[in-house]
Amino acid sequence: MTMTVSGDFELTMDELRAVARYVAETAQEVLPAFEDANPGDPRPRAALDAAWEFVNGAKRTKLQRVTSLDAHRAAKEAPTEASSLAARAAGDAASAAYLHPIAKAHQVGHILRAAASAARIAEIEADDDPEVGDAMIEQARRRATPVVIDVLHRYPLAPAGKNRVAQLMTTLDASLRS
Repeated sequence: MTMTVSGDFELTMDELRAVARYVAETAQEVLPAFEDANPGDPRPRAALDAAWEFVNGAKRTKLQRVTSLDAHRAAKEAPTEASSLAARAAGDAASAAYLHPIAKAHQVGHILRAAASAARIAEIEADDDPEVGDAMIEQARRRATPVVIDVLHRYPLAPAGKNRVAQLMTTLDASLRS
């Protein structure tokens, strides 16, 4: 029997692992943006490691919650936008284990914000070239599995926002739902 979590709808552990994998893969790619700027701070790496433990079959535990919060604290303390976004992506990877099955738009951020953050990091590294970010969003769209897309469809649309990460997340959300 597959364990599920219930709320406005159900999510199975396999679905949560698929979402966590999607987020962790993205966070893994951008973590160097944090570690290069903050070589002595292990918090985002610990969050990513905790995410991978869950993805690879471990039970979700306090470890994912604690390391996620620690990575988000590291993001607030990071010296650059890119390093902050990379730390936040790692925190999102760990917190994906606890995606809530409630129909609230902010939950979409737990699924898609890391990919939008990676796109923004790529833009920053390319002298703020929005075409680079758009290409990264397309890559994230192609990487989304049918399970991730199915889970996404259970939630309302991503919340609109004025910053570039929110705009990229809205673009990715729309492309995955079409």
